[in-house]
Amino acid sequence: MFAIPGQSPVTVTPAAAAQIARLMTRQKAAGLRIGVKKGGCAGMEYTMDYVTEIEPHDEVVDLDGGARVMIAPMAQMFLFGTEIDYETSLLESGFKFRNPNVVDACGCGESIKFDESLGTST
Repeated sequence: MFAIPGQSPVTVTPAAAAQIARLMTRQKAAGLRIGVKKGGCAGMEYTMDYVTEIEPHDEVVDLDGGARVMIAPMAQMFLFGTEIDYETSLLESGFKFRNPNVVDACGCGESIKFDESLGTST
């Protein structure tokens, strides 16, 4: 998958946007940066960090309610087409990534593997 000009690389559900806005307010952050890094039993992991400023090459996604997501440059090709949701259950609450680029994931759900054609040498 390749980015289409003018199209957001990710979609964020209303529940996730509301949670991101709450976190931004609580942490006095300019947004939440999403990325990927090597690690975990499947090879890659998502990262989420509070940020106080936007980096020049971040892909910025402004959402309803004042929420803002920045996608780190090296993660953009891995996250294109991803839906980010926030789910709450009796046992846990957290962000869920529905990513069409993932070809495998570990049992804990924290580690993922991407199609090798995406160039996982980040």
